Amino acid sequence: MLESDAVIEQAARLRAEGKPFALATVVRSEAHTSAKPGAKAVVEPDGTIHGWVGGGCAQPAVTKTARQALEDGEPRLIRISPTKGAMQEEGVIDFGMTCHSGGTLDVFIDPVIPRPALLIVGAAPAARTLAALAKRMGFFVTAANPGATPEDFPDADHVVDGLDLQSMPGPRPSFVVVATQGKRDEGGLEAALKTRAPYVAFIASSRKAEKLKQYLAERGHEAAQVEAIVAPAGVDIGAVTPEEIALSVLAGIVQARRGASAVQVAVARAAAVPQASAATVDRVDEATDPVCGMRVEIAGAEFSSEYAGSVYYFCCGGCLHTFNKNPSKYLASAT
Repeated sequence: MLESDAVIEQAARLRAEGKPFALATVVRSEAHTSAKPGAKAVVEPDGTIHGWVGGGCAQPAVTKTARQALEDGEPRLIRISPTKGAMQEEGVIDFGMTCHSGGTLDVFIDPVIPRPALLIVGAAPAARTLAALAKRMGFFVTAANPGATPEDFPDADHVVDGLDLQSMPGPRPSFVVVATQGKRDEGGLEAALKTRAPYVAFIASSRKAEKLKQYLAERGHEAAQVEAIVAPAGVDIGAVTPEEIALSVLAGIVQARRGASAVQVAVARAAAVPQASAATVDRVDEATDPVCGMRVEIAGAEFSSEYAGSVYYFCCGGCLHTFNKNPSKYLASAT
């Protein structure tokens, strides 16, 4: 269990590393609860908790809600109470809890999502405009090119002189745009692929892009990586000038980013659920604790019991112990 100062230090460390997390803070409690107002915890996307905001019954509700908050970027206020629905308030997600403490906790969960990282390879005029536009759109921008200087890219967060990007400063890029436009195209594309970024775009004509993709394949790069290169880059708006090309490219990145968010929900991060009903939506990867009624994620569940050929999952050891004393009682009440 971490003290508040240590929790804040952990949050600062994750933020500096460009990693997402949610900060959970107890804002109200009614006796008897182990966590008191002001108690804090950092929750990582995989459900790892650093800190303390309640015991075994509270943690599943906090980790589940933290994951949802990280998916859509929206903060949430949850109530963990033995009398679910008795104190309904707008904007509060109510979780039932019938564990031993019998207390009530209100926990505010605030997602902290780092700026999306964009790497621009090349120094074409469109590259410089793209750096300026992306910075204003909230991206963490790194520009890389042999001979590149901060004066060339005054809006970039980092400028790398060269194409050795394995140890470049800043967060690992999620988006890479190759804007070499005839100058070191091959080297720029190879450097982009080595970053293993999920999105790589190339500012070039379709004909030129196909030739260079063939070159990359012959060089031994993974076929799936090469085929995934977006070329021509951007959204077709009939762009002609460097400024219009940069706008088109950034629009394509935003389109890919927002489209990816819906996909991430299925990964963690099934479909995004409305905030008011987040605690009650049934999912195939969840089960209902037959004792307290809480939803429990099956994957990695710590507490489970097999009875009459079926497996049941529990939010905490207390519910598991209670169930095992008289399983038929709780299964009868659930039907």
